[in-house]
Amino acid sequence: MIQLPRFRPRLFEVLGQYNAARLRNDVLAGMTVGVLALPLAIAFAIASGMPPESGIFTAVIAGFIISTLGGSRVQIGGPTGAFIVIVYGIVVQYGIANLLICTLMAGVMLLAMGLLRMGSWIRFIPVSVISGFTKGIAVLILLSQIKDFLGLTTGELPADFFAQIVVLWNALHTLNWRAVALGVGCLLLIILWPAKWRTVPAPVVVLVLGTVVVALFDLQVETIGSRFGGIPQALPAFALPELNIETMRHLVSPAIAIALLGAIESLLSATVADNMIDDRHNPNQELMAQGLANIVAPLFGGFCATGAIARTSTNVRMGAYGPVSGIVHALTLLVIVLVAAPLARHIPLAALSAILVVVAWNMGEWNHFREMRRYTMNYRAILLATFVLTVVFDLTVAVEVGMVMAALFFITRISSLTGLVAVGPDHVASDKVRIYEMFGSLFFGSANKVEPLLARAEPTDPTRAIVLDMQKTINVDTTGLDILEALRRKMAKNGKTLIIAGAGAQPLSLFQRSGFSARLGDENLLPNQATGVARAMHLTENT
Repeated sequence: MIQLPRFRPRLFEVLGQYNAARLRNDVLAGMTVGVLALPLAIAFAIASGMPPESGIFTAVIAGFIISTLGGSRVQIGGPTGAFIVIVYGIVVQYGIANLLICTLMAGVMLLAMGLLRMGSWIRFIPVSVISGFTKGIAVLILLSQIKDFLGLTTGELPADFFAQIVVLWNALHTLNWRAVALGVGCLLLIILWPAKWRTVPAPVVVLVLGTVVVALFDLQVETIGSRFGGIPQALPAFALPELNIETMRHLVSPAIAIALLGAIESLLSATVADNMIDDRHNPNQELMAQGLANIVAPLFGGFCATGAIARTSTNVRMGAYGPVSGIVHALTLLVIVLVAAPLARHIPLAALSAILVVVAWNMGEWNHFREMRRYTMNYRAILLATFVLTVVFDLTVAVEVGMVMAALFFITRISSLTGLVAVGPDHVASDKVRIYEMFGSLFFGSANKVEPLLARAEPTDPTRAIVLDMQKTINVDTTGLDILEALRRKMAKNGKTLIIAGAGAQPLSLFQRSGFSARLGDENLLPNQATGVARAMHLTENT
């Protein structure tokens, strides 16, 4: 029976530890991160094919829920760059209404993952797979920003990688030099922004200055107002999406992609935060909170959200102690929307694209490509395959192939570490007794290592008893058990005896549960090689 985890948000544990200083630090950190989150939320929404207010509503609603109910003390939730490629593809193929349904479905999956204690399972995804698809997503984000960074005039960009390249190439003659100059200027400002001034985040400075420059010089560049008509100065309205079973069937695959990516990124972000504050998050509680956030956000015009590594790190650097900072971050964004929404219509898209270019560049961690020569060929193959497939196909295919490759390489590696050796003649008391030692893991990938013993079970072979020393065998699976059973059965049929010695706790447990130990006989299941040899000698001394 599955035991469900306790629903215990970290907020409930931390509230009693607050004092005036910690509360003040959390409020200041939350306000800073809230201001930083504004340009990012708008940029992520636009790049994902959504209206800008969807990004803000997501940051407000999901950010509030994740901080209030999450399993990390300082996690900041909201829309992130990692979702851009997936969300844009869903919007192009299925439309915004179905994206909201897809996000809701992903939220249910995340909630179920938390309830079923699957938080620790995310650690089973190899670093090579995560690194590969992260770099692939970064490339796709960079590609998606070329249009606004260069001020190109195109229709809606297709989701396919090669089709995007063709569309952008054919639109190069529409390049807007004003947009290019603005984008380059914003990009340089973000990169060169002095570290001593970083209490004021560079993206916020770029957002303000870019808007001022466009307004003062009347630059003919595309803005939020010219493309979207601005951002509504109101609270998000509740709307229940129209659920249709037939439609939902087609959305299962993208919903899984959103849930998987959301789980990976949120727990990675929480782990980064743990290292910064010397704490330990509750992964199952975090997944439950992420699930609830992704269920509620679409009901108010938002879309998928997860833990945001950059905003969480900023939150910690600003001195945050607990979840109150994340709650303040969400409320800060809400106040900005209610007060300053009309000003957002003047924000130039070239400035937002410059922000996303930096986000994508930092996400890629491109130095890993230079360091790949230090790693094994298997690691490199998995990373590169996942990277290429993410760019050319999609995240779901990339992760599936990456995981299969990782599993196959792991099976091959473990199989190579499993062996069966015959103990030398000095240790054999009779030519009728053969002693073998098995080490490693006897599982479906290495079961063939036992096959040579089947030849000893033939009637023409003089061997009357085999002592199989399994003291160094760390585990046996059902395939390994099956070949041992075949060996025992063949030897018994030909009047011979299989003796197993030194089996550990896991093999013994499997032997007993499967009935193998009863068929083998307790007298042939002995604690060490010496007693096994003694038993074999006793059986063969009169034959």
